[in-house]
Amino acid sequence: MKRVLSIAVVLVALITASAATADDGAGPLGVTVTARASRVGVLVPAGRAGRLPGGHFCTASVVGAPRRDLIVTAAHCLGGDGGLLFVPGYRNGRAPYGEWTVRRRYLPRGWVEGRHEDSDVGFARLAPRGGVEVQDVVGGNRFTTGTATGATAVTVTGYPDARETPVSCTAKPAAHSRTQQRIACPGFSGGTSGSPWVNGDGQVVGVLGGHDQGGTTPGVSYSVVLGAEARRLYREAAGDT
Repeated sequence: MKRVLSIAVVLVALITASAATADDGAGPLGVTVTARASRVGVLVPAGRAGRLPGGHFCTASVVGAPRRDLIVTAAHCLGGDGGLLFVPGYRNGRAPYGEWTVRRRYLPRGWVEGRHEDSDVGFARLAPRGGVEVQDVVGGNRFTTGTATGATAVTVTGYPDARETPVSCTAKPAAHSRTQQRIACPGFSGGTSGSPWVNGDGQVVGVLGGHDQGGTTPGVSYSVVLGAEARRLYREAAGDT
């Protein structure tokens, strides 16, 4: 889980973003703003159903899949045996698009066998609500692998533990290593693990996690460079019956 060395979180800028039909509108580069996000939400222990405030611990987002029931997050957010809920668009204790039960988790072999930071991406399938799938309610971004690091700016959207509203920041990623990328955005503290990195074409090209499980300071965050392992895992999760 994204760890921070200081409890205090200082946002360089915190302004209210207007509501938008799509999730993540690009703002000034490197500035963190309050966001509205329908496809991005929080992970919450199942035991907190109906008691959401203060209970979220990671971020996840809906990605397009044939069965329309798939979310992506960091692998380290899906550990443990307890049940989980996904709450898209969570805001100030409210679940405007409902609370969705995680029914199956998918973790890469590199994470299961060795907690390798280069494998810190995971997927989960959600149970339908009233016969309706989550993607039918909020839509889904396209999960895309093989994109060159820093080819375009991305918007990162997530939920810090200390906040009950999401934040987002648009900036250009840089290479941390051959298998890891990083982005400089203030205010991405504990709870933002699993936040999607979405480019201007609506593609998820990163997931906050990886090196130091996302980073040790709120100003610099990391993601696995999405490659063959992430592609195989997506295909398994999206095609599994």
